[in-house]
Amino acid sequence: MIENPYHTSVLLHECIDGLAIKPDGIYVDVTFGGGGHSRAILEKLGPTGRLFAFDQDPDAWRQAEKIDDDRLELITANFRHIQKYLRIHGIKQVNGILADFGVSSFQLDAAERGFSTRFDGPLDMRMGPSASTDAAEVLNSYSAENLQRIFGMYGEIKNARTLAQAVVQARTQKGLKTTSEFKEILAKLAPRSREFKYFAQAFQAVRIEVNQELAVIEEFLEQAATLLAPDGRLVVLAFHSLEDRLVKNFIRTGDCHGKEDKDLFGVVHKPLESVIRKPITASEEELKRNPRSRSAKLRIAAKL
Repeated sequence: MIENPYHTSVLLHECIDGLAIKPDGIYVDVTFGGGGHSRAILEKLGPTGRLFAFDQDPDAWRQAEKIDDDRLELITANFRHIQKYLRIHGIKQVNGILADFGVSSFQLDAAERGFSTRFDGPLDMRMGPSASTDAAEVLNSYSAENLQRIFGMYGEIKNARTLAQAVVQARTQKGLKTTSEFKEILAKLAPRSREFKYFAQAFQAVRIEVNQELAVIEEFLEQAATLLAPDGRLVVLAFHSLEDRLVKNFIRTGDCHGKEDKDLFGVVHKPLESVIRKPITASEEELKRNPRSRSAKLRIAAKL
């Protein structure tokens, strides 16, 4: 495992093995982050191999500057635009694509980003500066019905309606500006002895809405299937059930919502085939080193 102060790469060796890297191949790391996965891919590539890495976070860009390698091309954009930017670089097909949907350790530990439930900070939660909204706008302007939707759907919070009403009530007194103010509301409604999980679920819900994370994943998967060359590999790390369900459905049916495209003979037409029977999870040893890996699920598929 490659570690640095920015981020500890989860299931690093399993991801790299899953890509089945060809030394002269073209690969894409759509979530550069701290660069752990990208560095490991570069180690496997030969002189003519190429790696394109995506990240919309300026903090990640600074990490990329530390890698002096002509085979690496950093694209400072959201990976929902993967096909567009690869075409700009003259790339129509690639041999492998890696996606790690987890929030980086740096993002979680940087109070000013607003991702963490542990530190007080502004209600931001944007993955990149180009995001059109932030957490403060979501919590202060969304209707009770919309807040209930995102808390229930994205956070899987059981008392989503009550929480939504509490947020609306609180903001009538004073607009919400900090994560601590949001947590004050959450603390009154969290199940006893499960406060931390409740906080995490609520923060996750708002973060997903701010960054349109599920819509981005759907757009990405559809493009990835088109971009992969025959036998090319798709390797995806998901960290909660909503992400993983989209990936699982797409690999199984070619549709993120599991709708099968069958012909007259009942044969399902899909672009990918799973390489492994069950998703790979972190070993006990990795869990001890990096507790944040406990929810990770790795899926690997090949282009048919």
